[in-house]
Amino acid sequence: MGFFGILGTPLGYVLKWLYDFLGSYGWALIVFTVLIRLASFPLQIKSQKNTARMAAYQPMLAEIQKKYAKDKAKQSEELMKFQEEYGFSPTAGCLPMFLNFFVMFGVIEAVYYPLQHILHISKDVLNQVAVHLNTQNNMYFQSDLIRQVKAGSVDLSGFLSAEQLQSIQDFNANFFGIDLTMKPELAFNLLLVFPILSIVTMALANVITMKMSGQEMQGSMKWMPWMMSIMFVWIAFTVPIAFSLYYTVSNLLMVVTGILLKKMYDPEKYKAELAAEIEAKKQAKKAKKQVKTVDEEGKEVVKSMTDAEMNRFRIELAHKLDAEKYKDERTVPLSKQGKEE
Repeated sequence: MGFFGILGTPLGYVLKWLYDFLGSYGWALIVFTVLIRLASFPLQIKSQKNTARMAAYQPMLAEIQKKYAKDKAKQSEELMKFQEEYGFSPTAGCLPMFLNFFVMFGVIEAVYYPLQHILHISKDVLNQVAVHLNTQNNMYFQSDLIRQVKAGSVDLSGFLSAEQLQSIQDFNANFFGIDLTMKPELAFNLLLVFPILSIVTMALANVITMKMSGQEMQGSMKWMPWMMSIMFVWIAFTVPIAFSLYYTVSNLLMVVTGILLKKMYDPEKYKAELAAEIEAKKQAKKAKKQVKTVDEEGKEVVKSMTDAEMNRFRIELAHKLDAEKYKDERTVPLSKQGKEE
């Protein structure tokens, strides 16, 4: 998996600890998934709030985009000012998505290479075994090797210690009659159970969590959850079933946490509160304030100004002060000065 599977090693240690404690690869994966979801729950809360913020800011963003549709430079400037003024960040909700992405590929890495990440047999040793068996230490090799050792069809005593061979023999990857190290195929058997469940629960989780978070997708975007589920079919049938078990449990927990977040932070209520705050800020900017200034005769006067008028006044005053300060300095270009001399 390369860089995307960078979390495979640390996650493998967690899975190893859970496996040693529970004695079951399947239950270790389930408990592991629960722990991952609990750890990511604060990020889900932040994501829920960011989604509501996006919905509240959307009308104002659309207004800026429409107003400066023909002037992209001015549009970008106004959008930057808007972000600074209201603390809006279009990328604020990306962190949970990227973390989920890296965790998912970390789990794929761990289930692709269980001997390496869970039983902690050296990669170099496994490479030597692969050469001995005239194959490669690829994504399918280690799962196949587990079954060959259990069946006693290979003699690896010259490469693996008696303790390592025993750990492979004792590796309990059977979960309710399903070997989690197997790669599913399009055939009517138990191996299809978890891949199908992972695909169905993924679609369900996407629809429910979007509904709970208050997101409204328009046009073709409405079909995105279903399109993603179709794309996931390829993943589900190219990795060991252990990943489909992980993903099924993860999707079900996503549904539960989505419903829980709806109760904790109702997006519609939060959006309404935020919209009220934005409107209060806009009215405050329009409200006139009493400001003391000095007129041309040096007398102190009081004027009523909005924030925008006050800013313009300050700029004009700064220009006048600069002009007064530097009025006696020579500003003739050197080229002209030479001609005069």
